[in-house]
Amino acid sequence: MDTSQITQLLDSARDGDDEALHKLLPIVYDELRKIARSQRRKSGSETLNTTAIVHEAYEKLAKHESGWADRTHFFRVAAKAMRDVVVDYARRQNAAKRGSGVKVLDIDALPVISPERTDEILALDEALDRLAELDARQGEVVQLRYFVGLTIAETADVLGLSSATIKREWVSARAWLHREMRS
Repeated sequence: MDTSQITQLLDSARDGDDEALHKLLPIVYDELRKIARSQRRKSGSETLNTTAIVHEAYEKLAKHESGWADRTHFFRVAAKAMRDVVVDYARRQNAAKRGSGVKVLDIDALPVISPERTDEILALDEALDRLAELDARQGEVVQLRYFVGLTIAETADVLGLSSATIKREWVSARAWLHREMRS
């Protein structure tokens, strides 16, 4: 990913250059596919398929359009979009599991989250909301690392912090989330 190109295109789009936005979205779309594939490999078959994650996150990002203040803001929005995709799917699965509504099958968005994981995903979402209330930076670190799949260095770059700080925040946030998820 060429971060300087993304930054330049975001700046141009914010300044009203519609062509910049058209150039930006395909670059971002390809990056989102890489991130979704990475997340899928990490989770095995226990996640939404790549196409479903990318398409839904891309739609959320496209609606936000040129409202991104900068690259950091863009990645925060991307992290939230990916988190929302996974959590919304888990909520739909839980609702269907409890007998509400008819399940509609879309061949391009066939999920592969096991029903057993939906409660876990929803619990993680709630715990992450509580963490963000206690420590907003740790909440952002978790979103960027877990939902977007950024490395420690990439997360540090996006948030404008050192890698050492991100490592400390990541370790602390994971420990806190682990305790919350167990209780």
